This record gives sequence, structure tokens and C-alpha cells, in this order.
Amino acid sequence: MPHLLSSPYVAAQLAQRTRRANTHPARATGEFVLYWMQATHRFEDNWALRLAVIEADRLGVPLVIHQGLDPTYEHANDRIHSFILHNARQLTHRAATLGLHYQFVLRRRRDDDRRVLDRVAARAAMVITDDYPTAGIAERTLRFAARCECRVAMVESHAIVPAALFVKEEWAARTLRPKVMTHLEHALEPVVDAPPRHAMPDALWHSLDVDRLDVAGDLGAEIARCDIDHTVPPAPLVSGRSAAFARLEAFCNGALADYDTRRSDPTDADGSSRMSPYLHFGQVSAAEVARAAIASVGRAGADRFLDELVTWRELSLNFCLRNPRFRELAALPDWVHRTMATHEADAREAVYSVEQLERAETHHPLWNAAQRELRATGTIHNVMRMYWGKSVLMWTATYGDALRHLIHLNDKWALDGRDPASYGGIQWCLGKFDRPWGERPVWGTIRSMSLERARKKFDADGYERRWADELQLTL
Repeated sequence: MPHLLSSPYVAAQLAQRTRRANTHPARATGEFVLYWMQATHRFEDNWALRLAVIEADRLGVPLVIHQGLDPTYEHANDRIHSFILHNARQLTHRAATLGLHYQFVLRRRRDDDRRVLDRVAARAAMVITDDYPTAGIAERTLRFAARCECRVAMVESHAIVPAALFVKEEWAARTLRPKVMTHLEHALEPVVDAPPRHAMPDALWHSLDVDRLDVAGDLGAEIARCDIDHTVPPAPLVSGRSAAFARLEAFCNGALADYDTRRSDPTDADGSSRMSPYLHFGQVSAAEVARAAIASVGRAGADRFLDELVTWRELSLNFCLRNPRFRELAALPDWVHRTMATHEADAREAVYSVEQLERAETHHPLWNAAQRELRATGTIHNVMRMYWGKSVLMWTATYGDALRHLIHLNDKWALDGRDPASYGGIQWCLGKFDRPWGERPVWGTIRSMSLERARKKFDADGYERRWADELQLTL
């Protein structure tokens, strides 16, 4: 098992995962290395943090880990704020035991101080942060790097196999699968992490001009004071690394052995991993999930689950990294544009506004149940998410409306909204990563999925009853 500071394996991985965000050198007078935590909300199996530790040790300075949250991100609401803040509470408690100095800064109002990061970075030798193509993170990083006067580097920790290995946009799972699986065993090699070698002087730590959040306080009250959307309540899912691993252990010891069959039943609450919120916020790494699955049932036994965790998840990452228009119809293949042009004037069975969809006010009780599950829990079962997404194509005036409505609903209500896998999944509903299938009104040659046919595949009535009232949770 390679050690962090001396491993050729770690050096090679970091070379593949790291890119410069500006051309400045390290600041010779810098007092510390700054790790700006944005997408990877964990200390373990975090490639950006590994680089930050290595650079701090090389320069002979301590390490500061900074995470901030402000009210300006798209769809900022209680649900997302709560999930992030409760994890920050765990990070704060655990940082000292790991020899790390972590601070969380909450910007409550839009007119609050916007330059906390800049002031901290002005004293840093260099800044290391996460490389992530969605949720506005890449754009925010580049804006910061343009005004920062020291080196800023971005490190990708989202994928198991470094995304940089695949320099072009992959068109389907079948094109990426053999490439990514060839590297999987090597990429799953565990690393022994180490704390920074240079201690943080108390005087330096207390001299930083930072209003650190008291995570021991009432986080609900803090959220209530934030200038965000308070109509989207916190989800019942418990946030944090300990909850993520409790769920992972339950899945590995339960449904994983029968994943091929149980994954397709939306009424089986424990039949799928339900790890996507934890993976989206980086509270656990995909490599940790993969290692646990393989340790539980073996590589062959975990094959179907690994195909979703690795092939499909990293296909979506590749899509969002290599196609800057991943939120637009322009990202779809030519055959989809041709069939849409042919069928754009076809009569729709219904046309709903995004507000009607959001309130689950369609004519179909099964779709409404899926939307209520999303509103109540922040997730939809994977099978129902496909029906949910596909159906909206039939209920909007244009294909562009369908895509915009789906992105809005998912990004606002889902705990894994604004994730590469979410954008890949939504675009799959419109034909991305797929091939032509038959010929139908409105669908054209896009693969169709019928809510009526779903009744033959699982207990749709039971699913509808469960989510007839989103306030009566049965989790």
C-alpha cells in the first residue's frame, strides 16, 4: 500500500488529475498552503487534499483547509445548505483528530463579506482546489485564479479512474467501458494518507481574518438566517461520512448480492445503494464504495453495480468535462436532432408548465408519485427516474422545454442535483449515449418508456400509495 509522500503511484495519479488554473508560481513569502474545499467534502481519499499536504511539506509550511458556503449558487435552498452544514459539523469534529486545520465560513446574506477567500489566499504560498465541471465550480475557480497572485491548481477527485485519461468525448457506455475497466484495478489501489508535517502555530491560525461558523450551534437557526429559498425543506437523509458508510455497509451486506434483480424494483427501499447524494457532495469517494462492494461479494459479484458506479458515472463526468454545452439540446447526437426536427410539431398528449410538474399535478398518478418522492426525500429510485424523465418529453410543447424543466426539477429538489451523473441521466432521456429505437409520435426514434407498461414490471400501485402524500414518509 503506497505511502502518500513517497509513492510513484501517488505522483502519477496526481500528474493525471491536476491542472493549473493560472500561471503564477508559488508565493515565496506564503505562510501556508491553502486547500479550498469545494466539491470533495471529505478528508479521506481526497486527491486535492493529498496534493495540498505534499506541497505544504515540500515548502515547509502548514496547511489550511477552507470551506465556504454562500447564498448565490443556483437553487440555493434549505435542503442543500442543511446537507452541507451537517457534514461540516462532522468535518470540524474530526479535523483535530487527523492533525488538520479546517475552517467553515457561512455567508448568510448576499451583501455579506464576499472576499474572505481572497484575504486568506493573499497569505498563502499556493491554493489547491477541486476540479469539477458542474455546479459552477470550474467557472468560480477560474474567476478566483485570475485575481489570485499565487499558483492555483485544480485536482479531480470525482472519478476512480482519472478523467484526464479520456481526452475526447465518449459517445456511449460501450465506448468507455473497456477503457475505464482496464484501469480500474490499478486506480483502486489504496493510499496511506498522512497529516501535514508542519504544525499550525496558534498565532497564525487565530490571525486569519475569518468568521468561522460555530458548528456546535443550532444549524437550523443558521440556515433560517440565510438569504436562500426556504420552500425546499431539508431532506430526511442524514448527512455526513458516518451515515454514508452506514448506508454502504447495509447495502453491501444486503441487496448487493441480488443487485441484478432488486435494483429494478422501486418499491424495494433497500434494493439499490442510495449512495448518490453522498457521492455528489464528496462525503465518500467512489473508490471507497467500489472497494467495499468488491470486498463484500467479489469483483464478479459486484460487476453490475460497478458498471453503474464506474462506467456510467464516469461517462457522465467525461460528457460534462468534454462538452461545455452539457445542459443544452446541442449536446445531443445528430440522429436525435434529426428525429426531433421531424416530430417537433407532433401533438402532445398533455402540456404542463414547470410549476405544474413541480407540484406533481399531472394526469398520471405514477409520475406524480415519483415527483413526490423527489420533493419529500431529495432522491428518486433509479428506475422511476428514467420513467420520470422520459415522460416529460411527452408533456411539454418543445424538446427544449422538456430538458429545461427536467434540469430545473432535479437541480432544485434532488440531493444529487447539479451532478455530472444527473446531467448525463437527464440527457440520456433525450437520446444521449443511446441509439435510434423504432419510430413513434413525439418520441421519433428516441427510446420510449411507458408508464403504463411499468405496471407490468413492478408494483406500481404500491409505489403510488407510498408516495400519495409526500408528507407521510415511510422511510
